[in-house]
Amino acid sequence: MELIGERWAMLVLRELAYGPRRFSELRADLKGISANVLTQRLTELEARGLVKKARLPPPASVQVYEATDWGLQAVPIIASLGRWAASSPWHDPTLPMSHVSFIMSLQTLLSPELSRGIDRTIGFLMGDARYVTRLHDGRLDVERRDPTGCDVTLIGSPTELVAAIHGGLGLETIRVEGDMEFAKRFVTLFPLPPKIG
Repeated sequence: MELIGERWAMLVLRELAYGPRRFSELRADLKGISANVLTQRLTELEARGLVKKARLPPPASVQVYEATDWGLQAVPIIASLGRWAASSPWHDPTLPMSHVSFIMSLQTLLSPELSRGIDRTIGFLMGDARYVTRLHDGRLDVERRDPTGCDVTLIGSPTELVAAIHGGLGLETIRVEGDMEFAKRFVTLFPLPPKIG
């Protein structure tokens, strides 16, 4: 906890789980964090060897933050805490989530039993955030890229996608391109853990 126990530190590291992010992107997705606090957390995480600064290649050529290899080793711990928190009686699966939190929740809550035998690609379009996932061998592999050539692509805000999958609202709240029958099955593969109490 001395490494990532400061307020917001774990959430900042979580937001870097799938690749580099600009300061402005981090601030937009971490609702309620001030620019000052975000700067402090990034500086501390960088000093501890969990985060590093990088520069995107031209034409962007902007500074970004990314998790180091060691920092990425904490991601499964953060994901496990998310699974644990989902069993809280106060957990509300329809509340807003960042796109990173949403994708991480899919990896964390995927049921190996329900997904057994499936080998498909699923794309996600959430505004500027684009992901391709591959469901196979009871796991979900993730890449940040345009979802071209996927079996199905789910389109909506992270909050709409969370509500569709974890909130049980189904596909009515989002747009679906591709194999609709598989999309109907896909949204059932992520059961929430039973509530405590």
